[in-house]
Amino acid sequence: MNNKIYLKVNTDLTASPQVLSWFEQINQPPLPDQQIWWQCQTLLMEGFTNIVEHAHKNLPIETPIEIESVRLDEYIEISICSQGQPFDLEQKLQQTSEFEENEQERGRGLKIMSTIADKLSYEQTVDNRYCLFIRKYYKKCL
Repeated sequence: MNNKIYLKVNTDLTASPQVLSWFEQINQPPLPDQQIWWQCQTLLMEGFTNIVEHAHKNLPIETPIEIESVRLDEYIEISICSQGQPFDLEQKLQQTSEFEENEQERGRGLKIMSTIADKLSYEQTVDNRYCLFIRKYYKKCL
C-alpha cells in the first residue's frame, strides 16, 4: 500500500477543519486501531497549529503551509512545510517542562508530539523551506 496526499493551505487556524477532513483520505481503509488514528490526527493538528502560531507568526496569512501525508504498509508519515524561521527541535523539547509541571495552557504541542510520534524531526529542505516530519507506526514489523 502506498497512498500519498497533498494539501496547501493559508497560514490560518480556521483552515483546521479543512486540514482534518483532507487527512481522512489516509484512513482508507480504516486503520485497525482507532487510538492510533486519533494519535495521527493529533500529531497533524499539533504540527499545523505550531507552524501557524510560531513559525509563521509574523508572516502574512496568505503564506502557504504545505502538508503531505503518505500511508505505507507499516506507518503513516506526515510532513508540514513552512516558510518560517528555523528552530532547534531538540533544544525546544529540552526547554519544555514535563506535563505535570506545565501550568500553561500553551506550549505543550511539541512535548505531546514527541510523546506520541515514533519519529519527529524538523529539517531544512533543498528549496530552503523548513519541514516538520512526523512518523507514526500502526503495524509493527514482525
